[in-house]
Amino acid sequence: MVTSGGVLADIGTDHGYVPIALVQKHRITGAIAMDINEGPLARAREHIASAGLEGYIQTRLSDGVQALKVQEADSILIAGMGGELVIHILEEGEEVCRGAAELILQPQSEIRRVREYLREHHYKIVDEDMICEDGKYYPMMRVIHVDTDESWSKMNEESRTACDIYGPLLLRNGNPVLRRFLVRQHRQLTEIIQSLKLQKQTQAIMKRIGELQQELSYNESAYTILGAIKNAGI
Repeated sequence: MVTSGGVLADIGTDHGYVPIALVQKHRITGAIAMDINEGPLARAREHIASAGLEGYIQTRLSDGVQALKVQEADSILIAGMGGELVIHILEEGEEVCRGAAELILQPQSEIRRVREYLREHHYKIVDEDMICEDGKYYPMMRVIHVDTDESWSKMNEESRTACDIYGPLLLRNGNPVLRRFLVRQHRQLTEIIQSLKLQKQTQAIMKRIGELQQELSYNESAYTILGAIKNAGI
């Protein structure tokens, strides 16, 4: 998803494998590999040196994008971390993140919260994909900052929520991995609800059944909102 020809800032670079691979494939002209901990950064430097790419990739100790200047990188990659941390980085580094040409995000959790944050803070999802590896599903997205995005106002609340949960472009494009995820989630939710109904109906269990039934409702309506997505111009 990283646009070719620019400079990448990899936030939480760990071993530095992503910027190394992108430079080797000539997708980017250079990179800034950043991490909050010195240990991973030291390993990244070793790997960068082993690849002979010291002239292309620099490393920086940084909490989020703290050590990155505005418009110093064309693409900012925030991947492989929890959704709440992704949101924290976006909030703390708002000026830097908004100044980049694009953000590539791959939150590991709280996906709905991340998409909701993006929608409410004028970030537009322009590309989206999902993969499954070892039974785990990983959605990823490319976003840009926009002044306004009127498309969301054309959709009702249920459609917006479904887009936050499952991804507007994944739904619009009928992503095959998302389809498999929806089938699995539907089965899991149905089994859990049935199991809970066999238990003594305490207030807590009844509340949980209600929450799961709401999730199931969003699951079942996911593909029925395609018309709303297209009409909104997303």
